[in-house]
Amino acid sequence: MKTPMKTLLPAPAEITRGHAATPIAFIRAIVLGYRARGMDPANVLRQARIPQAWLRDPGARVTAGQMETVSALAMQELDDEALGWFSRRLPWGSYGMLARASLTSPTLEIALKRWCRHHHLLTDDLALHFEQGRDSATLHIEEARDFGEMREFCLVSMLRNLLGYACWLLDSRIALTETTLPFPAPVHVDAYPYLFPGPLRFDAEVASIRFDNRYLGLPPRRDEAALRAMLQRALPLTVRQYRRDRLLVHSVRQLLAAAPAIAHTAEHVAAQLNLSVRTLHRQLKEEGVSLQKLKNDVRREQAIRLLLQTRKPVKQIALAVGFDSEKSFSRAFRGWLGVAPGRFRDGGGG
Repeated sequence: MKTPMKTLLPAPAEITRGHAATPIAFIRAIVLGYRARGMDPANVLRQARIPQAWLRDPGARVTAGQMETVSALAMQELDDEALGWFSRRLPWGSYGMLARASLTSPTLEIALKRWCRHHHLLTDDLALHFEQGRDSATLHIEEARDFGEMREFCLVSMLRNLLGYACWLLDSRIALTETTLPFPAPVHVDAYPYLFPGPLRFDAEVASIRFDNRYLGLPPRRDEAALRAMLQRALPLTVRQYRRDRLLVHSVRQLLAAAPAIAHTAEHVAAQLNLSVRTLHRQLKEEGVSLQKLKNDVRREQAIRLLLQTRKPVKQIALAVGFDSEKSFSRAFRGWLGVAPGRFRDGGGG
């Protein structure tokens, strides 16, 4: 299925609605792409309701709708999804191709590796690198040319789009532990916390984002139909701020499994994850689970493993997975699998 040749634009009434937070410097960078091709951006600016006088005001800001309109129309008019950053154009659909090539990945790690590898087929002007450490994963950009006045917008867009795609793919917020940028803090530095929430460092050696490497093992939540819808309005869907964090369920399960014999109250779990009890329950609810369900799942998995892989008495197994008596454990186990623990062991789980 081909990538759509047209995107859906914000409705005229939506273009100027909302908080104007996007720096005019990013619009100026797109205008530079027009001028480099000898083209006039007046029509695009007019459709986005951006007066040309704003381009000369460093403090001017535009709304998300205005930024989306300018970006989408410019990519089509220039036939360049890179908006003039690179030495050769990236024809319409280039980034859709990258997204589609990564969509079937079993985990986020594989998806990011595919994206970085395939991006090299589009341009030699920069390279995307993926690095995995003991506790964190890093994506950084290696520049192979001088991007001039387009440098800030190019690097920010590359990182933001890749992060946005990863968040979209997981349908989850990815909490950044650090963002580094290889240029001085600009006059519009106050806009950066919206682009890259978390610690920011300017005047760094490279442009990069870093995050907890446990996100890498999470599976994608999107399919081809979702991809087609996203590509029609990629900007708002990839830069949106996600409330849910799918790493939370993974973290809670790890915490419970590390010490299954402990009662693990909501207060204890929340404190271990630096959350309030209310936030813990709310985020788990958004994921469609409860703390009690996760406790039961972990206890069941641990009990099955101990029954099949050890010869411990059922009473010891009950205590090991957090039950205060063999009787209560047996009752719960029959509720899980429809059979008593001893019979399950004797039958090998059958």
